[in-house]
Amino acid sequence: MGLAPARRARGHTAAAGFTLIELMVVVALIAISTALVTLALRDGRGVRLEREAERLTVLLEAARAESRISGLPVWWVPAPPSEPPGFRFVGLPETLARAAGLSNGWLDPEMRAEIVGANQITLGPEAVIGPQRIVLQLEDRRLAIGSDGLAPFAVLDADEQAAPS
Repeated sequence: MGLAPARRARGHTAAAGFTLIELMVVVALIAISTALVTLALRDGRGVRLEREAERLTVLLEAARAESRISGLPVWWVPAPPSEPPGFRFVGLPETLARAAGLSNGWLDPEMRAEIVGANQITLGPEAVIGPQRIVLQLEDRRLAIGSDGLAPFAVLDADEQAAPS
C-alpha cells in the first residue's frame, strides 16, 4: 500500500492549496509591481507641458538668431488672457518668420504663458539681452523657461523657477 496510508495513520495529511504566507507574498509582489508601474508612467499634462517648453525654447533661439542676422529688433509676445491662447513674434517680416519656422501658436490649446516682470521678451538684435523668464501653465502644472541674457533659453530647474527675477 505504500507511504500514504502510513502517514495518515500517524496524523500527517497532504496539504492542498496555498498557505497564508504564500498568498501574502504574492499580494505583496503584486502591490510592489503596481507601485513601480504607476511611478514609471508619466503624467500626460506634464509631458505636454515639457514638450511645449522645449519647443518654445527652440523657437525663441531661432528668432534670436534671425534677429541678430537681420539686425532687426524682435520681441516675443504671448496672447493676452482675453484672446485665444497663442503668441507672436513681433519685428520679423512674415517671410523671414516663415523661413525660420516661427509659428505663432501652441500645440496644446490649453497652454498659457506669462512673462515675469515684463510684457514681452526681447530677443535682439543685440548679442546680450537682459535676464528673462517665462512661466508656462497647463491646467495646474507650471514650468519656467528663461535666459540670463547670455546663455540660450532653457527649461529652468525647480530652484531657478522659485528664484525671484
